[in-house]
Amino acid sequence: MKKVLVTGAGGSIGINVIKYLLSEGKYEITALDLRNKNSQKRLKRYRRRINLIYGDMNDSVLMDALVKDQDYIIHLAGLMPPIADIKHNVSEMIDYKGTENMIKAMNMFNPDAYFIFASSTTIYGNVKTASTENKPKLTNLDYYSSTKLRIEKMVKEKVKNYTIIRLPLVLTNPKNGSFMYNVKLDSIVEAITDNDAAYLFVNTINYADKLKGKIWNGTGGEMTTDSYRNILANVLKIYGLSFKYILTLLFVDKNFYCHTYEDSEKLESILEFRSDSLSSYYMRLKRQIKGRKVSKILAKPISAFLTRKHRGKIIGIFKRPFSGRKKK
Repeated sequence: MKKVLVTGAGGSIGINVIKYLLSEGKYEITALDLRNKNSQKRLKRYRRRINLIYGDMNDSVLMDALVKDQDYIIHLAGLMPPIADIKHNVSEMIDYKGTENMIKAMNMFNPDAYFIFASSTTIYGNVKTASTENKPKLTNLDYYSSTKLRIEKMVKEKVKNYTIIRLPLVLTNPKNGSFMYNVKLDSIVEAITDNDAAYLFVNTINYADKLKGKIWNGTGGEMTTDSYRNILANVLKIYGLSFKYILTLLFVDKNFYCHTYEDSEKLESILEFRSDSLSSYYMRLKRQIKGRKVSKILAKPISAFLTRKHRGKIIGIFKRPFSGRKKK
């Protein structure tokens, strides 16, 4: 039975990664996350089916012990914007130094382990379309993207077996995940759901030989593409007004860059990881969100304003029809 280590296992993608790995029934899973109320609550139900470890990636003794016997490492752990940009020293310690510590342990005790790193498409900067052929365009205050790019460089230079997946805006339940509010309203966004992103990472294991040593954009395609204005309006309508949205609106620069992707279909043609659309995401969100009546009432005028301003805009920039997830 192959062994898989998942870092950041308590996050919205990490939880779904564990679900998919368990459904495959052929992996011994070790889940790593920091100990807090949220991670404990989300991971509690799996504690008898996986090896559950709470700890810090900067603990070199822990890293040495964890990576020794792993066949695959799915590295999702990291600080998300806007905190990653506001507290860049913390981001440096958690993201870069933590990853560096893990890679050192890998090279010392398990150099053949396969490393799958979750990077970000924000490194392409403020452009409308992008592909892995584009050079990164970083701004001075975009510490999150800068850290991701430095980690990519370290992975390429120091890891023997790796795949780097750059993720765009990830659509999550704002109650449980790190939904990004610091996006420019009129950006055309090709997003991905946390559900499809998780399946992407799990299926990367099955196609490691084809993906090895390369960087890929892991995006949702035409069915998860819309203006951020419309996406935000729908999320606010379903979830309601949140404190995080208000803080972002008042104090955070709109520097989480989103795009459409010229090479969007390359990874999908290999992994066939897409099963979601914006419609299915909104429907799932409605089922998951209960209560919050006051928040929803407060969000109504904002949502109405956003949709009224750009009502009727149609995005038809893709040709490939949507197809559901194919069973292997």
